[in-house]
Parts: sequence; C-alpha cells; structure tokens
Amino acid sequence: MTAPPLLEARNISLTRDGRTILDTVSLSIGRGEIVTLIGPNGAGKTSLVKLCLGLVKPTDGTVTRAPGLKIGYMPQRLAVDVTLPMPVSRFLSLWSRARRADMQVVLAEVGAAHAIDRAIQTLSGGELQRVLLARALLRQPDLLVLDEPVQAVDVHGQIELFELIGSIRNRRGCGVLLVSHDLHLVMARTDTVICLNRHVCCHGKPEDVSRHPEYVALFGRHADALAIYHHSHDHSHADDGCVVPAGHEHTAHSEHQGCGHDHHHLHGHDQAHGGHRHG
Repeated sequence: MTAPPLLEARNISLTRDGRTILDTVSLSIGRGEIVTLIGPNGAGKTSLVKLCLGLVKPTDGTVTRAPGLKIGYMPQRLAVDVTLPMPVSRFLSLWSRARRADMQVVLAEVGAAHAIDRAIQTLSGGELQRVLLARALLRQPDLLVLDEPVQAVDVHGQIELFELIGSIRNRRGCGVLLVSHDLHLVMARTDTVICLNRHVCCHGKPEDVSRHPEYVALFGRHADALAIYHHSHDHSHADDGCVVPAGHEHTAHSEHQGCGHDHHHLHGHDQAHGGHRHG
C-alpha cells in the first residue's frame, strides 16, 4: 500500500490584482522524495512555496498536509545587519529553544561545526547557507523546503550543497521540496522535476524533463547544455506534460493543448548525451 504524501497541492491557482500568479498547479511530495521546482524568474516558484507552507491561501484549489507534519524551511534570502554582530549559536536560538549540544549536532551534519561561535556576518556564502540548512534541521522536519539553497555559492560549493541535501534525505528519510534555477546541477540529485511557468509546463524524471519541448522553449539555446546526462527517447508526453513510458503512447499527443500558447517539438537538432550525439 502506498504511503500517503507528506504534502499535496491539488489544482491550486493564485491571482493578485487580476494578475495570474499560478494557474491550476498540482504537486505531491512523499517521504524520502526530492521534488525540484525549476522555471524562469517570475514563474511563481516562491509563491508556490508560500502556498505549500500555508503562508498564503490559494484563490482556488487545496493544499493538504499530513497530520502533525513538521516542516523545516530555508528561505531564499536572509538580510543580516552588519552593525549587530551575532554568533551563529545566538542566531540559531532565535527560532528554537535547542540546546547548544543540539546545535552542534546539526552544524556538524551540514559541515559547519567550526562556525558555532563565529559572528554570522563573517561567514562565507557557502557557510551561511549551511547554517541556514542547520536551522531548518533543528526542527527535526518530516519535510525540508529549500528555496534556492545554493545562492551566492560558487559552482563547486553548489555541487557540495546538493550532495549534502541528498545525503540528509537518505539519512533522515525526510521529503524535500527544492527550488532551483539550475536543472543541470540537480539532475542526478532529484527524483521528480516540476517545470513551472505559472502553470506546470512539464513534470517527471529530470532526464526526461530536460528534453521536453516546453523546457527547451523556456531555456532556449542553454537547454541542451544543461542536459548533460544520457537520455533515451523511449517515451512520449501526455497532454498534462507528464512523461508517458513506451507502450502507452495512446495516452500522449504530439501537440499540447490548453496552455494558451503554442508548443513545438524540436527535431533534427544535435543533442549531446553522455559524450555522444544524436542527429
């Protein structure tokens, strides 16, 4: 029997001042699953996160959370007043009554044990992100919600942070909702990708989403460079953007409908896959 999801959003829409922020979006996150939201700026990713957290109410649709669900949230940005020095231990205590020993445990888990007595203003970008992740872990969460967790971190540091998130999932068995601009960095570290542009353009396994026509349309000439993993074209795409495995093609159509704009399948262009190319 399949376990119920930790969090499920069904057909949620959000409008403000007559402007559509999200249009009939659905997602589901299970225990031990990493779900990544990608999309351009203004796609509604952060608004969707706020809806999932219960900070904003949808105009339509429902968000269901498992009873007693504990969520650890890592925000996209944190403004730190440089005129008010604050050690990391004090910073962590602002949102939790955790003991110093508890702080040491989560800081060690994220690779920032050395920072517990340092002023938070002196941390590097990567160190600060690890401290923010430790703060989220202090809640012993069932679900981690991470909004752009690798901001202001160099590429090497980004890879390390994504690997760390994966290891936390494996060790704790928690679900993870991750927001990212960079599919190429999360390709091997996520279970499900949802490509968002106010509506769900496509969703499925990352290697499949990276070849979806709407993903290519959104990311243009960079889409091919982002898809650096081997991908076999053994599927089609259904009307809702979901990947349809081979043998179920009768449920898929080559043209997508209902999104209010044209979708074009790209053919005949070179695609790099795992060191070889397909015409």
